[in-house]
Amino acid sequence: MTRVSFEKELGHLQDEVLVLGSMVDKAIDRSIEALKRRDLEEARRIIADDLVINRKRFDIEEQALLVIATQQPMARDLRFIASVLNIITDLERMADHAEGNAKITLLLGDEPPLKPLIDIPRMALKTRDMLRRALDALVARDAEAAKQIAHEDDEVDALYDQVYRELLTFMIQDPRTITRATYLLWAAHNLERIGDRVTNICERVVFTVTGRMEEMNVSTY
Repeated sequence: MTRVSFEKELGHLQDEVLVLGSMVDKAIDRSIEALKRRDLEEARRIIADDLVINRKRFDIEEQALLVIATQQPMARDLRFIASVLNIITDLERMADHAEGNAKITLLLGDEPPLKPLIDIPRMALKTRDMLRRALDALVARDAEAAKQIAHEDDEVDALYDQVYRELLTFMIQDPRTITRATYLLWAAHNLERIGDRVTNICERVVFTVTGRMEEMNVSTY
């Protein structure tokens, strides 16, 4: 295979990662909208659609392994393919978190709302923005942008802490709210984990560009 053909194959692999990323982005958005509206039918569709995302991930994995087996890529190309294998795993896990939030919508059912959802949708918007920009950084091979995006996970963590404190206050003041508050806390935790997985993607972007694995946002406590 010529270098031009090989680069075309790598470009197709990258495009497929972007398609998967878009599917995951939409799943996160849909899951939070379903939670806000208590849309049980949409929640069921999100759960069913997770199988499509899983299939897409496996297809990309097969494609990446085929490239390794048949082309024996070296150095930076191999780092990119290795990063793709890790990135698609994190994307698939993010979709699992979105599916988890759809299941929380079903668990809440027609229970009266505990409170207007404000910070949880803000968490979703932030994580989706980080995800899109992390994938842009992958395309641009921009390690510095990836590092900046990873640091923004602190904002997601701060929102999660805020949600946690507020829901804990509800539970203390009125034990009848414990079940609903716990479900919302699970939803917030799913979004917090999505932020962590975006950080993983950023680490892989840096690895692709520099050849060094750098842990970002390591807790100091």
